[in-house]
Amino acid sequence: MKSLSRIVALTLMAASISFAAAAHDHSAMMKGDAAAMSGDDMMEPVKAGDLTLSGVFARATLPGAKVGGGYVTISNGSKEADRLIGGSSPAAARVEVHEMKMDGSVMKMRLLKDGLEIPAGGTVELAPGGTHLMLINLAAPLKEGDMVPLTLEFAKAGKVDLQLMVGPANASDMGH
Repeated sequence: MKSLSRIVALTLMAASISFAAAAHDHSAMMKGDAAAMSGDDMMEPVKAGDLTLSGVFARATLPGAKVGGGYVTISNGSKEADRLIGGSSPAAARVEVHEMKMDGSVMKMRLLKDGLEIPAGGTVELAPGGTHLMLINLAAPLKEGDMVPLTLEFAKAGKVDLQLMVGPANASDMGH
């Protein structure tokens, strides 16, 4: 029964993420859903070795939600790949790297057990509807306007401390 409950919960989370991403457009954002948070509110890019992390945000969650999504753009200026292997936050029991992708007409989400490669000289965007951070067993709902501490762990760059800016439940990014 527990596994059925977990499957239902993950399915509902995947559906809410894909619905919010599909329902969002940039003209709506300019009308106020994320415009309330200006560029001045955004965290400056964070450097960790040859990595640059920017555009860090999370979406607000409904009361009682036990999972939330975190998003970040990671650029690698090195001639060697690095790997995002996980993370932690006082706001959640676990932080995992997940991927969402279509399998026919069904959106499926899965844990990336080996983490996510950040290619040499490349950029990886963790974004709604795709690869993302999954904050599991939230201590409290993520509320719009809050800042959530997050530590990401990379194979080469090590641990990097960030702040997730919590935007609207349907935010697609917080950079514009």
